[in-house]
Amino acid sequence: MAPVSQGEIREIAISGLGHSGEGVGRIEGFTVFVEGALPGETVRCRVDIVKKQYAKGSLLEVLQQAPERVKPPCPVYAACGGCQLQHLSYEGQLTEKRAQVQAALQRIGGLSDVPVHAVLGMEDPWRYRNKLLLPVARGAKGEVQIGCFAPGTHRVVHTEDCLIQQERNNEAAAAVRQVLAELSIPLYDEKTGQGAVRHVLARTGVNTGELMVALVTATPTLPRKTEVIAKLRQRLPQLTSLMQNINNRRTNVVMGPVSKRLWGSEYIEETLDGLTFRISPLSFFQVNTLQAQVLCRQALTYAALTGSETVVDAYCGAGSITLLLARQAAKVYGVDVVAPAIEDAKKNAERNELQDKASFVTADAAVWMPELAAKGQKADVVVLDPPRAGCDRSVLEAAVTMRPDRIVYVSCNPASLARDAAILAELGYAVREVQPVDLFPMTHHVESIALLRRKISENP
Repeated sequence: MAPVSQGEIREIAISGLGHSGEGVGRIEGFTVFVEGALPGETVRCRVDIVKKQYAKGSLLEVLQQAPERVKPPCPVYAACGGCQLQHLSYEGQLTEKRAQVQAALQRIGGLSDVPVHAVLGMEDPWRYRNKLLLPVARGAKGEVQIGCFAPGTHRVVHTEDCLIQQERNNEAAAAVRQVLAELSIPLYDEKTGQGAVRHVLARTGVNTGELMVALVTATPTLPRKTEVIAKLRQRLPQLTSLMQNINNRRTNVVMGPVSKRLWGSEYIEETLDGLTFRISPLSFFQVNTLQAQVLCRQALTYAALTGSETVVDAYCGAGSITLLLARQAAKVYGVDVVAPAIEDAKKNAERNELQDKASFVTADAAVWMPELAAKGQKADVVVLDPPRAGCDRSVLEAAVTMRPDRIVYVSCNPASLARDAAILAELGYAVREVQPVDLFPMTHHVESIALLRRKISENP
C-alpha cells in the first residue's frame, strides 16, 4: 500500500529531476513527482494522483530553496507547457541533463562505467528555435489565440513573445494571428471537427534570413486564400515561402502528408558548416541551428573518417549529417521514411555537389536496413539518429551485421539510447563514451551522441 493518499498535504525532500523535468522525492521509499520542484529543495505539496508505484503532487510551497532556483522571465511560464526548466539556472540545467543521461545508462542499460562528458551548452540559451509549430484556437471572447497547450490539456495558452523562439518566428505568428482575425477565417475546433486553420508553422533560416510560414488546415482549400496571401506578404516583407499543409484527420498528429505552395518558394534554405540545405514543411532539421553545428561536428569526430569509408546513415531526415559525412567519406547511404525529407536530401546533395558520394532512399529503416545487410552490404561506420522511441531491434541487428568499426548513435531520448546501447552491447558493441549537447535550453530535453566500438582485441 502506498504511504500517501490523494488530497493529503506532505513535506518532501527533492533528490532529482524526472524525465519530464519534474522534481523527484521519496516518502518511505515511495516515489513522488512534484512539478516545479528542484533537487536539493524541501517542499510542501498536495498529492493529486496515487498509482501503484508512484504518486504525483502539486507544489504548494518551497520550504528550503535550491541555490539554482531562478525567477522565470516568461510571463506565461507557469501556464504554458512549452518549457519546463526556466526556474532552474542554465548551469543547473546542464548539470541535471548530464545526470539524466548518466542515470538512464545505469538504470535502463545497466551501463555504469560509461564516460558521460559535461553537456555542451550555449553561450546564450534564448531565442534559439528556428521552428515554431503551434495550435490556433478561439479564446473565451472569440479572439484568435496561438500558443502551446497547457500541460495535460488541449487548452491553448496564448503567447505574444516566446522567449526560446527566433524573433522572426514570433513576428510570423503575430502576423498570422492578425490576418486570421481580420478576415474572420474559421478556426478548427477539435470537439466538432469543424473549421479550417488548426496550426501555424514558421521556419527561419538563421544564417540565410529566409522565412517560411505554413498554415495547417483541416480543409483542402484555405478560405479567402488570395486575401490571406496578400496580407501576410504585406506584414512579412522577409517572407520567402508561404505554404499550406492539409491535415483532415482527427488526430493528435499535427502535420498532414500533403503540402502545397500558396506563394513563393516551396522551401527555405539554411547553411550548416559550409553546406546549404533546403528545408520544406515536412523536413526534419534540428531546431537549434547553432547547436546543430556543434552536434554534427561531434558526430564527425566520433565517425573519424579518412576519406575511404562507406557509411550508412539511418533516419537521415533532410541529410544534414549525411552530407557532412559525405564530404569526408567515400560513400554514404541515407534512409528515412518521410518522402519529402528524402526529396530534400537528394536536392541538398545536388546543391552541394555531393550527389556522387551520397545516395538516399525513402523507406522504413526497420525494413531497409535488414534488406541491405542481407545483400552483404558492409559499412565502416553506421550512424543511427532515430526518433524518441529509438531503434527497432531489426535496425540494430542489421547495423551489427554490416560489421562497422564504429557506430555513432545520435539520440534525443536518454531512455531509448540506454535501451538500445544495452542491446548493442549484447550484439558485441560497447559504448565508449557519450557527449550530451544542449539543443533545447529551458526544456527537459537533451541530445546525446554515443560512440560504440566492436568488442574485439584489434579495436582497443
